Amino acid sequence: MGNYYTVTTVDQVAPGTLRVFRLRGKRIAVSQVEGSFYAIDDVCTHDDGPLGEGTLKGDEVECPRHGARFSVRTGAALSMPAVVPVHVYRVRVDGKNIQVEWPQ
Repeated sequence: MGNYYTVTTVDQVAPGTLRVFRLRGKRIAVSQVEGSFYAIDDVCTHDDGPLGEGTLKGDEVECPRHGARFSVRTGAALSMPAVVPVHVYRVRVDGKNIQVEWPQ
Protein backbone atom coordinates (compact mmCIF):
# COMPACT_ATOMS: atom_id res chain seq x y z
CA MET A 1 0.00 0.00 0.00
CA GLY A 2 1.25 3.45 -0.90
CA ASN A 3 0.70 6.95 0.33
CA TYR A 4 -2.26 9.13 -0.66
CA TYR A 5 -1.69 12.60 -2.11
CA THR A 6 -4.23 15.34 -2.70
CA VAL A 7 -4.48 16.17 -6.40
CA THR A 8 -7.55 18.45 -6.42
CA THR A 9 -10.91 19.09 -4.78
CA VAL A 10 -14.25 17.48 -5.60
CA ASP A 11 -15.65 20.71 -7.04
CA GLN A 12 -12.91 20.71 -9.72
CA VAL A 13 -14.03 17.45 -11.36
CA ALA A 14 -17.65 17.71 -12.47
CA PRO A 15 -19.76 14.61 -13.13
CA GLY A 16 -19.02 13.11 -16.54
CA THR A 17 -15.76 14.99 -16.97
CA LEU A 18 -12.09 14.15 -17.08
CA ARG A 19 -9.36 16.51 -15.80
CA VAL A 20 -5.60 16.11 -15.81
CA PHE A 21 -3.41 16.84 -12.79
CA ARG A 22 0.27 16.31 -12.01
CA LEU A 23 1.25 13.95 -9.24
CA ARG A 24 4.90 13.40 -8.43
CA GLY A 25 5.91 14.44 -11.96
CA LYS A 26 3.32 12.25 -13.70
CA ARG A 27 0.13 13.28 -15.50
CA ILE A 28 -2.94 11.64 -13.95
CA ALA A 29 -6.43 11.86 -15.51
CA VAL A 30 -9.14 12.09 -12.84
CA SER A 31 -12.80 11.54 -13.70
CA GLN A 32 -16.14 11.48 -11.92
CA VAL A 33 -18.59 8.78 -12.99
CA GLU A 34 -21.91 8.21 -11.20
CA GLY A 35 -20.65 10.00 -8.08
CA SER A 36 -17.35 8.11 -7.80
CA PHE A 37 -13.90 9.38 -8.69
CA TYR A 38 -11.33 7.44 -10.74
CA ALA A 39 -7.71 8.09 -11.70
CA ILE A 40 -5.68 6.64 -14.58
CA ASP A 41 -2.41 7.48 -16.30
CA ASP A 42 -2.88 10.24 -18.86
CA VAL A 43 -1.17 8.11 -21.48
CA CYS A 44 -2.75 5.87 -24.11
CA THR A 45 -0.97 2.51 -24.12
CA HIS A 46 -1.21 2.38 -27.92
CA ASP A 47 0.84 5.47 -28.79
CA ASP A 48 1.29 7.56 -25.63
CA GLY A 49 -1.58 9.88 -26.60
CA PRO A 50 -3.08 12.21 -23.97
CA LEU A 51 -6.17 10.40 -22.62
CA GLY A 52 -7.15 13.49 -20.64
CA GLU A 53 -7.89 15.23 -23.93
CA GLY A 54 -10.20 12.42 -24.96
CA THR A 55 -13.95 12.04 -24.66
CA LEU A 56 -15.52 10.48 -21.57
CA LYS A 57 -18.72 8.52 -22.23
CA GLY A 58 -20.05 6.72 -19.19
CA ASP A 59 -17.01 5.05 -17.67
CA GLU A 60 -15.04 4.88 -20.92
CA VAL A 61 -12.49 7.37 -22.20
CA GLU A 62 -11.67 7.49 -25.91
CA CYS A 63 -8.16 8.50 -26.93
CA PRO A 64 -8.27 11.55 -29.22
CA ARG A 65 -5.55 10.21 -31.53
CA HIS A 66 -6.74 6.83 -32.79
CA GLY A 67 -9.98 6.11 -30.91
CA ALA A 68 -8.78 3.44 -28.49
CA ARG A 69 -11.14 3.20 -25.53
CA PHE A 70 -10.34 2.41 -21.90
CA SER A 71 -12.37 1.82 -18.76
CA VAL A 72 -11.62 4.51 -16.16
CA ARG A 73 -12.79 2.04 -13.48
CA THR A 74 -10.48 -0.86 -14.38
CA GLY A 75 -8.03 0.50 -16.94
CA ALA A 76 -9.00 -2.26 -19.38
CA ALA A 77 -8.34 -1.61 -23.06
CA LEU A 78 -11.79 -1.89 -24.63
CA SER A 79 -11.07 -1.33 -28.32
CA MET A 80 -8.31 -1.48 -30.87
CA PRO A 81 -5.76 -0.28 -31.53
CA ALA A 82 -4.98 -0.54 -27.79
CA VAL A 83 -4.53 -4.00 -26.29
CA VAL A 84 -2.65 -3.14 -23.08
CA PRO A 85 -4.58 -1.69 -20.11
CA VAL A 86 -3.81 1.75 -18.74
CA HIS A 87 -2.59 2.01 -15.14
CA VAL A 88 -5.33 2.73 -12.57
CA TYR A 89 -4.74 4.42 -9.22
CA ARG A 90 -6.81 4.03 -6.06
CA VAL A 91 -8.76 7.16 -5.20
CA ARG A 92 -10.33 8.34 -1.99
CA VAL A 93 -12.17 11.47 -0.97
CA ASP A 94 -11.05 13.10 2.27
CA GLY A 95 -13.47 15.91 3.07
CA LYS A 96 -13.43 17.96 -0.14
CA ASN A 97 -10.06 16.62 -1.32
CA ILE A 98 -9.57 14.01 -4.01
CA GLN A 99 -6.57 11.91 -3.07
CA VAL A 100 -4.73 9.43 -5.26
CA GLU A 101 -2.66 6.56 -3.92
CA TRP A 102 0.93 6.59 -5.13
CA PRO A 103 2.54 3.13 -5.02
CA GLN A 104 5.64 2.70 -2.91
